[in-house]
Amino acid sequence: MSVTTPPSLPTRRELPFDPPDRYRLLREEDPVSRLAFPDGKVGWLLTRHEDVRALLSDQRFSSNRLRASSPVRSFPVRPGEPVFRAGSFIGMDAPEHTRYRRILTRWFTTRRMRELTPRIERIVAEHVDAMERTGPPVDLVPAFALPIPSLVICELLGVPYGDRAAFQGWTGTLLRIGAPEEDVFAARDELWAYIRGLVESKRREPDDALISSLVHDPESSLTVDELTGVGLLLLVAGHETTANMLALGTFTLLTRPDQLRALRDKPELIDGAVEELLRYLSIVQFGLVRVAKEDVEIAGQRVQAGETVVASLSAANRDPGHYPEPDRLDITRPPSQHVAFGHGFHQCLGQQLARAEMKVAYPALFRRFPGLRLAVPPEEVPLRDDMVIYGVYHLPLTW
Repeated sequence: MSVTTPPSLPTRRELPFDPPDRYRLLREEDPVSRLAFPDGKVGWLLTRHEDVRALLSDQRFSSNRLRASSPVRSFPVRPGEPVFRAGSFIGMDAPEHTRYRRILTRWFTTRRMRELTPRIERIVAEHVDAMERTGPPVDLVPAFALPIPSLVICELLGVPYGDRAAFQGWTGTLLRIGAPEEDVFAARDELWAYIRGLVESKRREPDDALISSLVHDPESSLTVDELTGVGLLLLVAGHETTANMLALGTFTLLTRPDQLRALRDKPELIDGAVEELLRYLSIVQFGLVRVAKEDVEIAGQRVQAGETVVASLSAANRDPGHYPEPDRLDITRPPSQHVAFGHGFHQCLGQQLARAEMKVAYPALFRRFPGLRLAVPPEEVPLRDDMVIYGVYHLPLTW
């Protein structure tokens, strides 16, 4: 009697802005499906919106990534070395995760983002001015999409912006699927040593940025390793995700002239446009992983303790059971509970910062360059298929 091997995670995209088409078939026919992982283990894949939200808010599942299988690669680990070091709270459960969130939440409130908005506006204006001075053609990624969130997160954390080439290089290696083992080890060690050095320097020479404030806050009681892990996580997440949303969102709007025209005609649509782009693009392209702490039933399927479950954010955000015409970009779509930032107690800490940056950057770009358009055919834009965070490597534009 033959045993059918479960399929691996769908990764092949038929269209640049859409998730793999197999997600649609799974969502319709097998929404809680068996899934094979690169380490040889078998777990589960969720593709429906309601199941994904339920999983991400269910405390019977662990976020501890040391216990989970990775859906697209096996992370290289030296003997005796933990993959996720102290301070990487996205891979922790309560009460450890709760402690970190309590310490950090005050830095990412809606009120604090409103206070930060004038500075974001100045940073965006400086980069739009530089684009205009340079003239077309321009690659939007290094000219606009990457430097804006990088500069904002550097100022928020107290990281020297002049070091961006180094930390962006290390981050790129860590997020690349199939990067050589020795390169991942080196990038991880170098980024850790860099942030640890910053923590030590803030102890000697304090400033008013986040890392320094945590170093000198007696209530936080974070160790040097914990401070290093927190700083590393916030630096990586703080520039990679928004940078790719800015570039990929611009690419999307330039290929949807009716939606771009609506946004230009009615700038007040920007809040809804940002939420719709987040839903439509879902750049955390391989989803989020959880591990069952006990036997749990999901939509009639029994998940055994210790099995890894992958929540596909991109499939959930295109679920026709939750969104009318989900494969159509509609910036006038009523507010919806998209899961681009995750859901539940692990929902992205920096989501309000990302929103603030996008709400400033998109209108400024399209207002300054009314004739903005692609400088190459759409099919020639290089896509980040091989990265954990989806986007484009380059976006050549002209006007």
